[in-house]
Amino acid sequence: MAAGSQTCFEGIAIQNFYVFLEQSKQHEILLPHLHDILLPEFERIGAGKSSLDVLGVGSGAGEMDVEMLSLLQSVFPAVPITADIVEGSIQLTDSFKALVAKMASLQKISFAWHIMSSEDYEKQVKAQEEMKKFDFIHMIHVVYYFENLDEALRFHHSLLKNNGRLLIVVTAASSGWVPLWKTCLIKELCAGTDIDKPKVTSGDVTACLKSQGLKYDEYVFPNSFDITECFNPDSTTGESLFSFMTSRSHLSQSFTPDIRAGILDVLRNKSSTIKDGRVFFNSTFSCIVVHA
Repeated sequence: MAAGSQTCFEGIAIQNFYVFLEQSKQHEILLPHLHDILLPEFERIGAGKSSLDVLGVGSGAGEMDVEMLSLLQSVFPAVPITADIVEGSIQLTDSFKALVAKMASLQKISFAWHIMSSEDYEKQVKAQEEMKKFDFIHMIHVVYYFENLDEALRFHHSLLKNNGRLLIVVTAASSGWVPLWKTCLIKELCAGTDIDKPKVTSGDVTACLKSQGLKYDEYVFPNSFDITECFNPDSTTGESLFSFMTSRSHLSQSFTPDIRAGILDVLRNKSSTIKDGRVFFNSTFSCIVVHA
């Protein structure tokens, strides 16, 4: 794909994202939960299989993918594995490839890279005479970007093999993200942009799954992280974190001081708890495992 046709954020937006990951410890917190959930699932999925096929949707730089693939390898060390990766960011895909290159065990896995949006991947797959099926598909904090959640879930579920599983990690309906997204200030800030769209939570995902008659298991994990730096106007870390949380690349150029003050009020009083003078954002999340 040509650089000009990238379909996801690059540059400073990615820098802000990594500040968010560092401050929230999102991957470190999620990983042990995924291990506990996926180990028995992998044992069921791979039982008696001569090969295993995995699809990662919105895999980013691959930090979580390599952990899940390594776990799958540890359960079935002699079984060949393929991994198809759908990611719209060229920069993140390059980071993923570099990570794979550093891990000797992953050299045994056959990777196929699809640098495109999930919608474009769907069109590409449907244009083929025979659709590749997968034993395991994962979507970690990516359902927010689907143009049509119901259709996206229906399509990806159709790609599962018998006994396959679809893993969805998504913001819980009870999290502090919800009042942040729903505030009228955010709507004013984001009016006329792609950000000014309804945000997806676990409640939206499970509603779609129920309407499609799909069987699933949901695991909710309470979590929080310190966002006190967001309230320090001189903190570069706080600026980057605040920018990511409000979906703006250059926060200081995006709104008036009054709007900023309003958003901070929502973060402090509706999305967080205060402990020892520090502000802890409620980032509760859900892991949803959908059966084939």
